[in-house]
Amino acid sequence: MADITLISGSTLGGAEYVAEHLAEKLEDAGFTTETQHGPLLDDLDPQSIWLVICSTHGAGDIPDNLQPFYDCLLEQKPDLSDVRFGAIGIGSREYDTFCGAIDKLDSALKSCGAKQTGDTLKINILEHDIPEDPAEVWLGSWKNLIK
Repeated sequence: MADITLISGSTLGGAEYVAEHLAEKLEDAGFTTETQHGPLLDDLDPQSIWLVICSTHGAGDIPDNLQPFYDCLLEQKPDLSDVRFGAIGIGSREYDTFCGAIDKLDSALKSCGAKQTGDTLKINILEHDIPEDPAEVWLGSWKNLIK
């Protein structure tokens, strides 16, 4: 069992790159990790801490690879009261639905009883060409909250 499961939702790969980068940093800090790009709910260990990293596309839409996971949360309302999670959104402030996908996922996870650890990081790609950089800074504080 991994200490932390990184769950990425991505259309063009940005969230996947961030997830893989953060997995390396977490392993350097002594955590075990597993990275899932668009998992199904049954693929996830509720005893692991989940770190959800999701880009937004369209009008605040969840990427196709994470849509089945989101749909399952809404339709099945599983008991996730044992789950702790962190959240990182990637989007563009040019849109009024900036980071809308991570907002939807946060809400769905909480409605199933999952408990969020730390604040959601929202990365504006207009300010950060390399989203791994602000994500790594955020991770420095977040990993202290999960110990």
